[in-house]
Amino acid sequence: MTNLFYRAAVSAVAAIVLCSAAQAQDRRAVAEPVEPIDVCARLFPSRKNDTVRLQDAIDHCPAGAAVYLAGGAFRSGPLDMKSGVTLWIERNATLSAIPEPTAYDKGLGTCGTIDDKGDGCRPFISFSKTYGGGIYGGGIIDGLSGTYVVGGIGPWWRLVRRAQIDGGNQNVPGLIQIDQAKDITFHGITLRNAPSFHVAMNRVEGATFWGITIDAPANIRNTDGIDAGASQDVTITHSFIRTGDNNVALRAGNDGPTRYVSIIDNCFGWGHGMSIGSNVSSGVSRILVNGLTFNGTTSGLRIKSDVSQGGLVEKVTYENVRLRNNQWPIIFDTKYDPNAQGESIPIYRQIVLRHVRGDKGALLMRGLDQKHALEITLDDVRFAESATWQVENADVTVGNSGVSPPLPDGAGQTVPSTGKQRF
Repeated sequence: MTNLFYRAAVSAVAAIVLCSAAQAQDRRAVAEPVEPIDVCARLFPSRKNDTVRLQDAIDHCPAGAAVYLAGGAFRSGPLDMKSGVTLWIERNATLSAIPEPTAYDKGLGTCGTIDDKGDGCRPFISFSKTYGGGIYGGGIIDGLSGTYVVGGIGPWWRLVRRAQIDGGNQNVPGLIQIDQAKDITFHGITLRNAPSFHVAMNRVEGATFWGITIDAPANIRNTDGIDAGASQDVTITHSFIRTGDNNVALRAGNDGPTRYVSIIDNCFGWGHGMSIGSNVSSGVSRILVNGLTFNGTTSGLRIKSDVSQGGLVEKVTYENVRLRNNQWPIIFDTKYDPNAQGESIPIYRQIVLRHVRGDKGALLMRGLDQKHALEITLDDVRFAESATWQVENADVTVGNSGVSPPLPDGAGQTVPSTGKQRF
């Protein structure tokens, strides 16, 4: 009900807000996606493993058309999408990932085990070097991570918990992987119960997520909602995301920068918040977060890195943000791992918070040192009196509309209502 209410509330202003805001970051002209006109195959449930016939339908579908899954339950192993082809799952249909490690194994027999790498499984749905297409419809893609897995290891999530407690990395499949692709679109779909990341992107140019739902339990690690690495021109809008890890994360490792991202009019339930990092070595820039509501995330607005994987994070704007029941509503930290070693200095500059509202919690802004101080602007940023600021190595500019509770200076006094202060 929360998601349905939220979508109804934002739908009336969707076109106006997205048109003006998205142009500031995502360089594309983004509008609500329209379902494909042509359907190349209309499939109905078979009550069997549907992998072969689903893959065959995708392979033989022409670009610009859709493979349509009619109402009912489909079960499949890994699927590889084709350029220009859309997987259209109607409202009463569910596509579930079969819980069989051998189906996803990359050939080393490690899928369904714990080791020091954790990369032994193929994803359920893969977009690799594709152009166009995506996933549409009001249906569901289910990772079935609470279901017992063939082979006696228990559910996928039991393996995740074992790795978390005993150490090591779980080899479990991600739900959707998008690699070196262009102009991929998700519209209306629900993604739930992924063993690992729900959507992971790397080296993607152009991606739209409009009106989607991502849902996973709050206590399962690495079940991120949407992770974008080395990607640009990305829009996430009118969506509801709650997970056991980052709701959305933007990263930039060795494959290149992440930039030109618009995150507009979304609602986040439980999870670890709107994150940038922790690997930002290739740079993250030109990010707009506008109209975001948090309810019960541990972290809210978060930029995290350290000297082992730091880089430049700049031109990030957060506007019209509402935070409720968060342990760390704001956490901009260049010492995410205090024991990290290296010379990759995290630098955060031109970070702007405007019209941000919250209640209790810790508000942390910590630069590496005075030479690499954070550059932050706060304007109309207001939290409950019980909220506490922790500011270290930061140049903070306070706008005309002020900050509450006031920022402490080195002597425990408050800064003026406007102006710049160094901590």
